[in-house]
Amino acid sequence: MLHSVMPGTEEQLEKEITTAYIGFDPTAPSLHIGNLATLMMLVHFQQCGHKPIALVGGATGMVGDPSGKSAERNLLDEPTLRANQEGVRRQLEKFLDFSPGPAQAEMVNNYDWFKGIGFLDFLRDAGKHITISYMMAKDSVKNRLETGISFTEFSYQLLQGYDFYHLNKFRNARLQMGGSDQWGNITTGTELIRRMDGGEAFAITCPLITKADGSKFGKSEGGNIWLDASLTSPYKFYQFWLNATDEEAPRLIRVFTLLNRQTIENLETEHTAAPHLRLLQKQLAADVTIRVHGQEAYDRAVAASEVLFGKASTEMLANLDEETLHEVFEGVPQVEVSKAELEADIVSFLAVETRGEILPTKSESRKMISAGAILINGIKAELPKDGAVPNAASFGLLQGKYILVKKGKKNYYLVRVTA
Repeated sequence: MLHSVMPGTEEQLEKEITTAYIGFDPTAPSLHIGNLATLMMLVHFQQCGHKPIALVGGATGMVGDPSGKSAERNLLDEPTLRANQEGVRRQLEKFLDFSPGPAQAEMVNNYDWFKGIGFLDFLRDAGKHITISYMMAKDSVKNRLETGISFTEFSYQLLQGYDFYHLNKFRNARLQMGGSDQWGNITTGTELIRRMDGGEAFAITCPLITKADGSKFGKSEGGNIWLDASLTSPYKFYQFWLNATDEEAPRLIRVFTLLNRQTIENLETEHTAAPHLRLLQKQLAADVTIRVHGQEAYDRAVAASEVLFGKASTEMLANLDEETLHEVFEGVPQVEVSKAELEADIVSFLAVETRGEILPTKSESRKMISAGAILINGIKAELPKDGAVPNAASFGLLQGKYILVKKGKKNYYLVRVTA
């Protein structure tokens, strides 16, 4: 989990209980897994007996951090920022221990101190201590010089540096942590503390968690995995971890879980012996999904995954909500039929009423059903020796408007029933 460590940091942590902080800007209503990687640093830090502070950037969120960005951010209005702050605060409380004690976690908002500082006061008291050449040397600025960077985003590192100065002065924060792209902003803070008060402060960063294309996870980027269930469903969240490659899983399980070394190494040995069982990925997915979304959401995500691999009972299918049903069968052919067409016998329904989308002819439909190769909502379709052939309506509807047809071992069709 370590990328860069400022000299003297280890000695500081061995010397005394140390207060450290990480900042989270509320530029979106939720944190994502890139934030979770840094948050796990605070979790480990607290478990080792030190004191963590989670800073919600009510002030810096109004400006926007240029680190790792190729273009200027869109600025958010105050009501949106306030709503985002509340969402981020609720998520942070799931991971840190705020009960009284020497290592009690705290949550702060930098708007509380910036709201009382005038522009001229800030320029005089903080701005004079950091030179333009020092700020220009930072990668977050250098990488944007060709595409353009506003004074607003250029000044962000000074604002973040002042956060560190303020927390150092009033809460004895000696250490700031964050992703590797934050190194420049963090060291601006250590420099400000040194120049303004003659104090000493430290820095630790962790490697960034990147997407398959190598780009960072960020609140303004596409393809993010969010911690908020309304933005990334528990099913998709679970699937993200479950689909980790064998090369990625050993690192991810060390970064995102609290499993001890022996447990992880035992899992790796078992995984190597039977990689097709994906034991490493399943343990990773279980641990993180339960911590973020809870046991019940995890159980539903596992059940939904079982559906995808053909182990679905009628009860499991009935328990899928509409959103998860669509997520599980994303990309599956969809057919629309009217409610009246459900009255057709199942042989005709699969061929005629579905316009040949599922089976081309009634004879082929009858042949597949006779072979036991058709499941309707998890129930095997059968042709009785005596009596009428059941109609499609007799199999019931999922969520009151869907029929799931499985043809053979792998082929699914989602039939939507319209009025």
